[in-house]
Parts: sequence; structure tokens; C-alpha cells
Amino acid sequence: MHLILMSNGEFFTEKVPQLVENFSKMKIAYINTATKGMPDPSALDRHIERMKELDFNFEVIDIADKNEDELFEQLKTKDLIYVQGGNTFYLLKCIRESGFDKVIKKLLQKGIIYTGASAGAYVACPTIEMATWNDSQHFDRFGITDFTALGLFPSLIKAHFTEDQRPVLDSYINNSHYKVELLADNEALMIKNGKITKFN
Repeated sequence: MHLILMSNGEFFTEKVPQLVENFSKMKIAYINTATKGMPDPSALDRHIERMKELDFNFEVIDIADKNEDELFEQLKTKDLIYVQGGNTFYLLKCIRESGFDKVIKKLLQKGIIYTGASAGAYVACPTIEMATWNDSQHFDRFGITDFTALGLFPSLIKAHFTEDQRPVLDSYINNSHYKVELLADNEALMIKNGKITKFN
């Protein structure tokens, strides 16, 4: 299993190409669904423009309103899946409704790489409980009350970490059933063949 879990999307455009062998030849599925759950999706447009500037070979795919068979057919020809950040709750809702949770596990067994930024990293964890910590933006939870996520990575990740958040986060971390990895916006974890490496 090969995962790259990032705090923000800039790490994907600026650093992942150097971390993944033959990246320039890879076919990328860019899952933009989480951004669709945001009040202002303009960051998505900037991100897409940057990937075009860098000549990435990508297809934008929204998993909302798709089913398991459709997703498998669309994604099985890709080499790397990149799940963009945005509203974690909306993303998890769409993951469950579309069957993406089943599809991604099949694809990882085939050797496809999973990369996720912010919300895309959160859903790879056992739960998305950390999306409720220090929720200054008060995201719409889209009816999500069960925070169980994909469980591709055994720990939790807190993205966009800054030291001033620590007093608030400490109580949540101490009460969590899981180990928590704190990632600043220039940081990421790569999980490959059971080995975890942190990059910044």
C-alpha cells in the first residue's frame, strides 16, 4: 500500500512529483468532491490551473452521484488518485454513498497510489473526528454523525497545524483512542510497504 497524506494541496503540486517514481508518466484521478462542499470553491480553480501549468496528466472526477461500478471503471486505468481538501463531512458522505470506500481498497491492492490533502488525508484515517477539533470555520456536517472513515492509515492526522492551536488540541489528543500526527501546511506523511516517512 502506497499513501501520501498531506496538510494542503500545494505539497501535491510542488513536492509529490519528486517523491513518486515516474510521476510525469502517471495518469492521475483528481477527486474534487470535497471542495464542492465549501461555500467558496475558487481555490479549486487555482489548483487546477497550477496542475495544468505543470503539465500533470489528470482527469477531474467528482464521486458524488456515482456508483461503485462507475467509479471502478473510471479509476482502474489511473496510476494515482489524488483526493483534494475541502469539507471533510461532505466528502465522507459522498464516499459512503458512491461506494468509493470499497473501490479504493480494491485499487490499492492493484498498486494504485492514494494521495490526499487535508480532508483527503482525514478520510484515509480510522475516523474524521479531528475535523471537529478547533472547527473555527464551522463546516456544514451534511448529516454526518458517524465519523468512521476509510482506515487506510492507523493514526489520525491533524492538518494545517500551527503551534498556537496546541492548547486547544491537547485535550482532544489526550482523549482520542488513536495516535495523532500533527502536520503543518508544508508537511506530509508517506506510507509505503509499512514504512512511514515524514516530509516537509
